[in-house]
Amino acid sequence: MVELVHDEEKINEYKLRSKQLVSQMTLDEKIHQMVHTAPAIERLNVKAYNWWNEALHGVARAGVATVFPQAIGLAATFDEDLLEEVADHIATEARAKFNAQQDFSDTDIYKGLTFWAPNVNIFRDPRWGRGHETYGEDPYLTSRLGIRFIQGLQGHDDNYLKVAACAKHFAVHSGPEDLRHRFDAVVSTQDLYETYLPAFRACVEEAKVEAVMGAYNRTNGEPCCGSKLLLRDILREQWHFDGHVVSDCWAIKDFHEHHKVTSNPVESVALAVNQGCDLNCGSMFLFLKDAVKEGLVTEQQIDEAVTRLFTTRMKLGLFDDAEQIPYSSIPYAEVDSATMRELNRRAARESLVLLKNENQLLPLDKTKIKTIGVIGPNANNRRALVGNYEGTASRYITILEGIQDYVGEEIRVLYSEGCHLYRNKISGLGESNDRISEVKAVCRESDVVVVCLGLDSGLEGEEGDAGNQFASGDKPDLRLPGIQEDVLKTVYDCGKPVVLVVLSGSALALDWADEHIPAILQGWYPGAQGGRVIAEALFGEFSPEGKLPVTFYSEREELPEFTDYSMKNRTYRYMTGEALYPFGYGLSYTDFTLTAPTVDTDHITERGIRISMTLCNDGTLSGGEVIQVYVKAEREGTPNPQLKAFHKIHLLPQESKEITVHLPVTVFALYDEEGKRRLHIGGYTVYVGTSQPDERSCSLTGKRAAGIKLVSALELEV
Repeated sequence: MVELVHDEEKINEYKLRSKQLVSQMTLDEKIHQMVHTAPAIERLNVKAYNWWNEALHGVARAGVATVFPQAIGLAATFDEDLLEEVADHIATEARAKFNAQQDFSDTDIYKGLTFWAPNVNIFRDPRWGRGHETYGEDPYLTSRLGIRFIQGLQGHDDNYLKVAACAKHFAVHSGPEDLRHRFDAVVSTQDLYETYLPAFRACVEEAKVEAVMGAYNRTNGEPCCGSKLLLRDILREQWHFDGHVVSDCWAIKDFHEHHKVTSNPVESVALAVNQGCDLNCGSMFLFLKDAVKEGLVTEQQIDEAVTRLFTTRMKLGLFDDAEQIPYSSIPYAEVDSATMRELNRRAARESLVLLKNENQLLPLDKTKIKTIGVIGPNANNRRALVGNYEGTASRYITILEGIQDYVGEEIRVLYSEGCHLYRNKISGLGESNDRISEVKAVCRESDVVVVCLGLDSGLEGEEGDAGNQFASGDKPDLRLPGIQEDVLKTVYDCGKPVVLVVLSGSALALDWADEHIPAILQGWYPGAQGGRVIAEALFGEFSPEGKLPVTFYSEREELPEFTDYSMKNRTYRYMTGEALYPFGYGLSYTDFTLTAPTVDTDHITERGIRISMTLCNDGTLSGGEVIQVYVKAEREGTPNPQLKAFHKIHLLPQESKEITVHLPVTVFALYDEEGKRRLHIGGYTVYVGTSQPDERSCSLTGKRAAGIKLVSALELEV
């Protein structure tokens, strides 16, 4: 695979051109280029440029664009190739929109080619409101998906970036949202390197991400956007990052206003620039003129930062003739095209996770149904399709609309909103549970009932963005909000077959549903086409194939304090209890078997090991399955088996495929208290299966991952 703008000679040319351009600027001009609303410098033929753009799951906030499933749903696909394909199509739409915007001299916010995505923070606590922006709780899964998403965005041209990606929020950031401007995330060196840094390192070293965004919070006392440890020691020196660093929006003023590590704006901007922050989302960097006058920042440091920024713009081709740039000819007709819509549906299909299917209630048989009831606050909720950081779709298809379109005139569809998403009534003047008689009436008339519950981005999201009635974007607990579960119990008591569809960006405690409801489908925020796809899944047009990128905890599980950043008893890697639905779990309508895996050696070598196996689709439907490989170091004080390889495979009925997986020696090593990754002498177990090797996964799937015992005679730092 070609590396991104890989030619060293070309990169050096961009740097030299940038340095020469910057050398012609006044100090005032340079400083103004370090804020996200960079003005034009007409005498140097520098156009105005707004650095702030978003593309978490589609081009956001700039009009019509394809709204793909939210990032957590993309993570549930466990499909690296799909992530790159989605990101490549996002970049195509981005260039198509940019080309048109440039034609009409539109340089407003959300109109540039620098996209502040992906979010590769670890979803360490299910209460965090922004977790649905991430790829879940596992560092390895997050790393692989983040790499491929970045490669899709940035492209594989020898000379130019398609768009510039940005790994955020660096680092150790996952709530609480209402404390983020003053919060100090205290973390051990071991947890820092074992959990919070690996995805960022992969994005920098493997994906060659163009930008990194600092977080709002402090990490071990240092504000992340002015952290010597994070920005200088780790990012620049250890990982040799060569791109630019951008602050989170208005994070620099937190230094003196909330973190209290500086006394005033001048000291704050000096701290940020001196530690390697090049670009300010906000306007605080305009105080840099005073910082230079007071001797807190040198003009040379400003030159270095601005040169990095212009190098990125050079890589995007913003200073070259359009004829030279392969992406400048992408027409606006690529936006919201049939190709985009089909890929959007495919991504949604792969994201759905079948959590329960007792007695094969699903798929539903159209020939045996005359009336279907659709009930719940998320049945006809567009907001529950898209999550946050979203674009505008030309058409939204809710679950209700998807079912209505799918069954047409063949089946009567009855609908009730059932209840408000989180309040105890819908009508302001009504009594509590004011739709319950309608719910009962729909159930009485229906042969089967689909109940659509969960959350939307009004309940979980970013501080100040979600408008959350509960906790500034975070969830207070894992229960279904409001009276949703009461409505579900009422539907169950009616005695009709019930399918529960959950739309949410995070894990919910579905204990009662798991005990009583025969079929449960986790739909995440499935994108603008999501309702159509969910209807097709319910009626068996395809088999669900998603896997959980997060642990679904039982409501009986006592979570650690939200503000505690220790990984002890967090996520599948360190938890001691039993999950309701484990990480890596997901059912199918078809049946897959995996032959006993074989290894090329029973001793871990510096070349690692190779594992071979065959996957067979023994069922009657086509489907996708994920081979999952976990590694456990068999000594005291080590994590539970951790995901270290995965491979998504699609097979026709009765089709089989041989797969070989290489595990490098690094996957057997663990970080120590000093942040050193070491392989130790001793025993290791590699588990190969289609889920985790834990007992709960085994009981839910009826299958057990194969365990392979290995020995290491090596003691080395890797």
